Amino acid sequence: MLARMELNGAPATSDQVKTLALTNYGHFTSMLVEDGRVRGLSLHMQRLARDARHLFGVDLDTDRVRDYIRKALASSDQRTTVRVTIFDPALEMGAIGSDADPSVLVTTRPAASGRPKPWRLQAISYRREDPAVKHVGLFGAMKHRRTAQREGFDDALFLNPDGTISEIATSNIGFVRGGQVVWPRSEYLSGVTMTLFRQALDESVTTEPLTLSDLSGMDAAFATNAATGIRPIVAVDSTEWSADHPLLSELHDLYAEIPGEEI
Repeated sequence: MLARMELNGAPATSDQVKTLALTNYGHFTSMLVEDGRVRGLSLHMQRLARDARHLFGVDLDTDRVRDYIRKALASSDQRTTVRVTIFDPALEMGAIGSDADPSVLVTTRPAASGRPKPWRLQAISYRREDPAVKHVGLFGAMKHRRTAQREGFDDALFLNPDGTISEIATSNIGFVRGGQVVWPRSEYLSGVTMTLFRQALDESVTTEPLTLSDLSGMDAAFATNAATGIRPIVAVDSTEWSADHPLLSELHDLYAEIPGEEI
């Protein structure tokens, strides 16, 4: 399957999407499609509807969004990463307060196969603007990811001004301690995959404010993301873990067993 880009169900032109570069105001969600199904599809649609109300003050027709996704997939049965971006091509920086009529941009690309490779993270003090929203303003996150990669890491782990851990640039992070999963207690984007794990784990959810000094007491760490599922984290700065902790394999199997919802 070739990559596709459609706006409101029709092939998008560069003129239509230039607002994303020039004004850069909107929000999105990304998902993995397998055999026409998506784990947590309803959560993705809830996110789009919530963020549309927050950023544009409108009610988004999520049935229409699903129609556009089906059309962009073109009946392909290949594993596909789909990104749905909501923005208004008519909004300009000088008149950003105008009433909005958001459009739906659907982009598709073949999804990677196999288990994702473990990551090493660099801890960086940074808080995304409006962190509960999956918005298109990724400059800060990408700048810090670039810095981390230029210094030999795979991605950046964000720390709040008080030193507590929040999230990875475009993923959530969880830890294993004493056979239990521990999530950071912080303001961050609660990812769909993270939410699915919290619903599927047969135990009460444990959240704690965590700092770098707490990491030496953890037995393992992992990232969650809709495109990759679960990914082992083998280091944050100089703190290291094994990628082969048995609970990480259990989490991988648990995620694989979560049924997808038909688009």
